[in-house]
Amino acid sequence: MKATLRTFAAALVGGAIVAGALLLLGVGGPSSTTTVLQQAPLTSGDAGSTAGGPKAAGLTPAQIYKAAAPGVVFIRSTITQQTSSPFNPFPQTQQGEATGSGFEIDRAGTILTNAHVVQGASKVTVQFADQKIVAATVVGKDLSTDLAVLKVAPPSGLRLDPLTLGDSSNVQVGDPTIAIGNPFGLARTLTTGVVSALQRQITAPNGFSIDNVIQTDAPINPGNSGGPLIDAGGNVIGINSQIETGGTSDGSVGIGFALPSNTAKQVIPQLEKGGVVARAFLGISTITIDPSLAALNLPVSSGALVQAVTSGSPAAKAGLRAGTVTAQIDGGQVQLGGDIIVSVDGRKVSTGDDLTNLISAHKVGDTVTIGVLRAGKHINLPVKLANRPNTLITQGG
Repeated sequence: MKATLRTFAAALVGGAIVAGALLLLGVGGPSSTTTVLQQAPLTSGDAGSTAGGPKAAGLTPAQIYKAAAPGVVFIRSTITQQTSSPFNPFPQTQQGEATGSGFEIDRAGTILTNAHVVQGASKVTVQFADQKIVAATVVGKDLSTDLAVLKVAPPSGLRLDPLTLGDSSNVQVGDPTIAIGNPFGLARTLTTGVVSALQRQITAPNGFSIDNVIQTDAPINPGNSGGPLIDAGGNVIGINSQIETGGTSDGSVGIGFALPSNTAKQVIPQLEKGGVVARAFLGISTITIDPSLAALNLPVSSGALVQAVTSGSPAAKAGLRAGTVTAQIDGGQVQLGGDIIVSVDGRKVSTGDDLTNLISAHKVGDTVTIGVLRAGKHINLPVKLANRPNTLITQGG
């Protein structure tokens, strides 16, 4: 469901300018402080997901912190910006530092973080748990999912402690969560909470929607961006990216958003190989039809309900339609009356994830048949997939 956000991206210090409501995540300089905020113990029953297996027994926050914190890193990006003024015809150069979080995903020095943490950076460094700081190379970043992969040469004698990416499709509302990151420059801070909601949508740095986002009340703040959201089994189920501030401050009000780990799994191999994610583009946003939407009395109990269609996209050219009636449910908005996607090339679509996975399996230029339910009738629409543009320009129904 669509969430109204104030987005954070790595706060710049040192005079750099940030446009609009985007603040680059984190403020403050170097810190060796370790702060542990344990709001509540995690349950000892079933929790979270493993990397594809059954749910694991819950661990205590202290156990998770001991195992995971050494793999969380402090990222600093040097940002140089050109600014102009109507009173000065000559552009001025301003430089600042953006800070954020990341975490190790293998022992070879591969780091996962948010793309906005390193966007526009001329220099990136990574600080490890032993306080050693090394230069990092941005191997690739994908603004559409707000994910980036960095590469470092670990200092001699440093043992890396990679975190495990779990299966975010197993996450349920109410599951306990832990966030570890560097809010306001306070290194390796732990906070706890629960999964507050699923299927949220947030806006990527390039304007596209990121679907199936996890909402949590584990406090995250500027500087947490790119850090892990961990389940009670110690597995990463999300990458912390944005917070809702309520428009009153730059701090947490208990509404945070994490990119699902399954999205990261899809993007990482492409970023590691070529630095650019080439993805087939349909041009819609959807919401999964599940029991949480039962009150809307939809004609089916599963599928992907079209919420918006991007102007000029393959979906728009093929005639896919979004709804025009807005309904409120569980604090979010749902557009009703649009197409319900139930299949791609004859393969069943039960969720928005199913649709994403089926489209992602195709190449740019492929033609797929989208099966939709429209006004009680099943119809098939052939769609020729395009290459996703770098920036979303317009969107309409």
